Amino acid sequence: MNSLTNRTYTYMFLIPAGIIYFVFFLLPTVMSLFFSMTWWSLTDWKFIGLENFKTFLTEPSLNIGFKNTIIYAIVTCGLKVILGLLLGVFLSSKLKTVSFIRSMVFFPTLLSTIAIGMAFAMMMHPTQGLINLALQAVGIVGPDWLGDSKIALLSVALVDVWKGVGMATVIFIAGIMSIPEDYYEALMIDGGNAWHKFWNIILPLSRPAMNSVIILAFIGGLRSFDLIWAMTKGGPGFSTDLIASIIYKQYQAGFYGLSTAGNVILFLLVSALAFPLYAYLNKKEVDL
Repeated sequence: MNSLTNRTYTYMFLIPAGIIYFVFFLLPTVMSLFFSMTWWSLTDWKFIGLENFKTFLTEPSLNIGFKNTIIYAIVTCGLKVILGLLLGVFLSSKLKTVSFIRSMVFFPTLLSTIAIGMAFAMMMHPTQGLINLALQAVGIVGPDWLGDSKIALLSVALVDVWKGVGMATVIFIAGIMSIPEDYYEALMIDGGNAWHKFWNIILPLSRPAMNSVIILAFIGGLRSFDLIWAMTKGGPGFSTDLIASIIYKQYQAGFYGLSTAGNVILFLLVSALAFPLYAYLNKKEVDL
């Protein structure tokens, strides 16, 4: 009886979390799935089955949006992993100013994404932007960063990396700092140098941190919207349109059911790519 009482008492602590999970995750998910199969407005709705999904999947801009989304996710994820790892190694050393540099690297993460997007949109102006004016001062003609369809998506991706690399760096620092000193001492006894330290100790033993950065950055890239919308609104043309921005444009046009179906498709896409990636990365982890 006492064991049953303790078990019941323990389960009661799960009730508040269960209610929050149901209200803010399960219920909206089920409602989104239902309303994605309806034509709906704020006052009325009509069930239309899978018509919204058929319409969304035949959108002329969807192929471009899908390709841009994958490219954007891979570029931002790859750069955040590489730069975050290098900064993590550098900022794990015993520098006198390491705390200040860590703060400077992490600071962009604290800023509003919309504010950053608006600021960089002005800085990347082809004639009056700070970046091209600085290039002009050294005799270089800067490109139209956001107006050239060939480089607009990459320009936004680089701003995304600038904002998000701080979080990746913090995760890598935590992973590197958790490596026992015994490994480094053994390497020194064997005559290893800095490269051996990085390649044989830091890189394999920071795998859990790297996996976390990859998953977070990749999912963030697939779901990205606010920075793209603040800087280009999907332009020029459809060159920077992502799936999320296509969904928002449908919502703006009043096609609420269609945009809801797009959100369901985006959720399935993220799940279909993220879960296999997560399973693959877990197999590669090295136990400390």
